[in-house]
Amino acid sequence: MTEGLFLLAAFALIALLRVPVAFAIGLATTLAMWMSIPFAATTTTVAQRIATGLDSFTLLAIPLFILAGDLMNRGGIARRLIALAQGLGMGLAQVHVVASMLFGAISGSAIAAASGVGGVMDPRMREEGYEPGTRAAINITAATTGLVIPPSNILIVYSLASGGVSIAALFVAGYLPGLLLGLSLMVTSAWLGRDLHAALDAVAHPPLWPALRDALPGLTIPVVVIGGIVGGAFTATEASGIAVVMAFAVGLAQRELDLRDVPQVLRDSAAATGTVMLLIGTSIALSWVLAYARLPQDVAEALLRFAESPWLLLLLMNLLLLAVGTFMDMTPAVLIFTPILLPAAIELGIDPVHFGIVMVMNLCIGLCTPPVGTVLFIGSGVAGAPLHEVIRPLLPRYAAMIGALFAVAAWPELSLFLPRWFDLMP
Repeated sequence: MTEGLFLLAAFALIALLRVPVAFAIGLATTLAMWMSIPFAATTTTVAQRIATGLDSFTLLAIPLFILAGDLMNRGGIARRLIALAQGLGMGLAQVHVVASMLFGAISGSAIAAASGVGGVMDPRMREEGYEPGTRAAINITAATTGLVIPPSNILIVYSLASGGVSIAALFVAGYLPGLLLGLSLMVTSAWLGRDLHAALDAVAHPPLWPALRDALPGLTIPVVVIGGIVGGAFTATEASGIAVVMAFAVGLAQRELDLRDVPQVLRDSAAATGTVMLLIGTSIALSWVLAYARLPQDVAEALLRFAESPWLLLLLMNLLLLAVGTFMDMTPAVLIFTPILLPAAIELGIDPVHFGIVMVMNLCIGLCTPPVGTVLFIGSGVAGAPLHEVIRPLLPRYAAMIGALFAVAAWPELSLFLPRWFDLMP
């Protein structure tokens, strides 16, 4: 217990010194282990835990989905999805959310959605009179829908941290909560548009059927990927490889992707993969030390003594994760807090699939909040908006996201209906 508390305190202190999160986790883990064993053995053990933690066939899906997302972004799929959303006759704010949901259902990355969809939508929204802060707020919150709607890299990470919850069940469970999250953001934008005069923009809507025809090749990618996983034709890792091949083929066929673009796409994907994998490796080592110190068991016992019902426990966990998401990146938060909180949730009868969706939705909000919200800074940069101009239009959208989160937490069937329908749960 002492080592675990020291580890968390050391991590918080090092992170406050603005050390990159992956290095802060690695340093805190090393210092905590050094309390019990010699320094040479500590460094060797930490290195071994990082290496063995990354030696996973399941984790191979993450770099491949990252590559698929980069190929889709470069291949013009984002632009075609935006045209399809506009063909539905909505205002630009709603178009942005729908396009982000569609793009997220292909790339599974909030960063890709914020840069890809946001990069295309921002000039159009600027022409229609949207303020920079509002443009950024819409982009930032809409981009997170792709982390709930499958395929989702963070749900793969949760499957690893949970000890093997079905990835297929998690993917299918994300559809209804993801749609609810997107709908809540669309309704909020429409409501705010009464004052901004932006809900019913004078947008030239392209014809629906030609837009659908152009977007259809990109839309077939998630159908094949998720359909194959749910149908048992291939694993999530194999599906990620198929997504790469399809994204490459669609980009070439639509003449948006050139072979000369491929080296740059590979470099960008490799850089993103290196960042994510270092975070995962050090977080796995940290989780191992926490388990060695029995902190998850102690926390679970304390929570069970305090919370006698699953609803109270979920409320406490949501409040904790909302706080954690403001200062910790999503990947280490899932890897660190899943082993701590999930045992208590299972003890009170909360399904691990439901808990995973609630956890991911919760931490999505953290990506939009200072001081470490990755998507917050990307969205601000895309719109060219100073951070202080973004916070005010973000506040009602925070409320919408929290409302969707608590609806999913309070009504487990929103997460569990589809996995049960497809017989993906025991």
